[in-house]
Amino acid sequence: MRPPPRTAFGFLLLLLLPPAPDAARKLTPCQQCRALVDKFNQGMANTAKKNFGGGNTAWEEKTLSKYEFSEIRLLEILEGLCESSDFECNQMVEQQEERLEAWWLQLKKKYPDLFEWFCVQTLKVCCSPGTYGPDCSACQGGSKRPCSGNGHCNGDGSRQGDGSCQCHIGYQGPLCKDCVSSYFSSLRNETHNICTACDESCKTCSGPTNRDCLECEEGWARVEDTCLDVDECAAETPPCSETQYCENVNGSYTCEECDSTCVGCTGKGPAKCKQCVSGYSKEDGQCAGQ
Repeated sequence: MRPPPRTAFGFLLLLLLPPAPDAARKLTPCQQCRALVDKFNQGMANTAKKNFGGGNTAWEEKTLSKYEFSEIRLLEILEGLCESSDFECNQMVEQQEERLEAWWLQLKKKYPDLFEWFCVQTLKVCCSPGTYGPDCSACQGGSKRPCSGNGHCNGDGSRQGDGSCQCHIGYQGPLCKDCVSSYFSSLRNETHNICTACDESCKTCSGPTNRDCLECEEGWARVEDTCLDVDECAAETPPCSETQYCENVNGSYTCEECDSTCVGCTGKGPAKCKQCVSGYSKEDGQCAGQ
C-alpha cells in the first residue's frame, strides 16, 4: 500500500494545529475603537512638547501654540497609531482619517473627549460608561452607579450585553444590594451596602468573629456561644485507613500516608510507627533496618 501524499499530511497537520493567537483575540469594534483612541491620546502626550526646550520662552510659546493644533502634529500622531503588521488598526485609520482630521482641526475644543465623540457619538460602536446595548440604555441600578457599585454591568460601555448585573464576590440580587449567606452587612444605608466575609467557622453570621455565627459551618460545632473546630482525628472511629495518619485542620482533616517502615502510625516519619514492617525494628524510638 502506497503512503498518502505529503499534501495530505500537511492538511492533517493544519487541522490539528491550534488557532492562531490573533484569531483567538479578535477585538470587537468597540475594543478596536477604544484601542485607537488610547493610542491617539498617547500620541498627543508624546508630541506635547516635541522638538522644543531651548531658551527662548517667547518663541517657544508662539511656536508651540501653532504646533499644538497643526496638521504636522496630527500627521505625527496618525503615523504612530498602528504597527505595520496590524491590518485592522491600519484599515480603521485609513477609513476614519478624515473624521479624525475634522475632530483635530475643527471639533476638538467643542468635544474634548475623543472617545465619546468618535466611538460613541460618531461611529456608534461603543456606549458611555454605565450604559449598554444598541441604544446605550442605562445599566441596572442606573448609569452613574451600575449594580449599586457592587458588580459589573453586562455590556457596560459597549453596544452589546443585556445590562444585567454580575455581582462581585459577597454580593447577590438583581442590583447586587444584598449579601450572600457567608457574608454580613458591615455598613448599610439607603444607597450603599458593604458586605464583609464571616469568620471561617460561620455558615451565616451577624458580625466578623466566631462569636457572631448564626449557624456553624460544616466541620465546626457550637460550644456555648462560639463555633469551634471539630477534631475529626479524635473520633472514636478513626476517619483514615490503617496505613494513614490523621491531621486535623480548621473545619476538616487530611489523611497522610505512614512512613514506609511503619505498620500503622500516629504521625509523620519512622518515629511515629505503631509497629515496624518485616526487616525493621525499633531503635531509639524509631523503625530502623536490622
